[in-house]
Amino acid sequence: MSNSTKELALKTKSITPKQVGNALLNNALIIIMLLVAAYVAVTQPSFLAPNSLINLLSLTAAYLPVALGIAGCIVLTGTDLSAGRAVGITACVAASLLQATDAANKMWPGIGTLPIPLVILIVVAIGAAIGAFNGFFVAKFKLHPFIVTLATQLILYTILLLYVQQGNNKGMAISGLSAEYRNFVVGNPPILSFGSIQIPNYVIYAVLLTILMWFIWNKTTFGKNMFALGANEEAARVSGVNVFATTIAVFALAGAMYGWAGFVESARIASNTANTGVNYELDAIAACVIGGVSFVGGIGKISGIVIGVIMLRLIFVALPLVGMDQNLQYAIKGGIILFACALDMRKYLVKK
Repeated sequence: MSNSTKELALKTKSITPKQVGNALLNNALIIIMLLVAAYVAVTQPSFLAPNSLINLLSLTAAYLPVALGIAGCIVLTGTDLSAGRAVGITACVAASLLQATDAANKMWPGIGTLPIPLVILIVVAIGAAIGAFNGFFVAKFKLHPFIVTLATQLILYTILLLYVQQGNNKGMAISGLSAEYRNFVVGNPPILSFGSIQIPNYVIYAVLLTILMWFIWNKTTFGKNMFALGANEEAARVSGVNVFATTIAVFALAGAMYGWAGFVESARIASNTANTGVNYELDAIAACVIGGVSFVGGIGKISGIVIGVIMLRLIFVALPLVGMDQNLQYAIKGGIILFACALDMRKYLVKK
């Protein structure tokens, strides 16, 4: 028997039933989701049809920026309940500035249709400002992010309700978007296609954004400081990390992600109201905890977030195909969040 074969045999013997059981339990949620998806794929062959898979990919790309943003807040042992409303307000701002010049009930007829790059800068700046506002109160006054972002959620919703009443809109849905805006986000023609299968442009943008966030998290001093602060604030402060600036920067970066998500969502749904983005934070939080971003702080991977978003979208695309009532989706989301957090806390207690 060769040395490599002996080493493999020794490693196999060293794996105990308890370790196998722990591994299965720690990944129970993903295993259950995969089993559900496999069952739907067998019983409903249309689930694996190209159009269905493109729909799954598109939904993943639409929700992914919010999860990428909120994950940083979770790494700091916090959260962000204002994410959905931040998406809503930036979506409505983007829609109002990029309506076609001949749109009926154009909200701001005096400014025409602004350039797309300018509107991107505006909504990303608005999102970053919202995030920085949250981060300031967390860092300066040591308030829990749950309380700060809950308050911000209510403030943003009020501002959004007032905003959609302005100009010629009078509270109606903001629609009639310019063709250039829709084409830039959705793609007509798309940047990437395979015969009759067209990949929406925002899927490509989501891939690029994911690469950027991976670089920020893993290859920059900011990313290292974020994880150090999430793991142990006092130790991070002693080692020279600027806790105040890092906290604000993490929340501001999250807000910038919400701003981009709002820009994409505005064109994707093409008709924006004060309810645009509602409960997006729930999906993002659920996706993060499924993907291994821990509420105990200092733990998380970009790849895990992507997997979490895909798995969550997979479930909500699959369940209607087997006849499940859509009204149950919020209960399912709540159960997923509770189960994922319980597993996360179990891992933490086992390590201790």
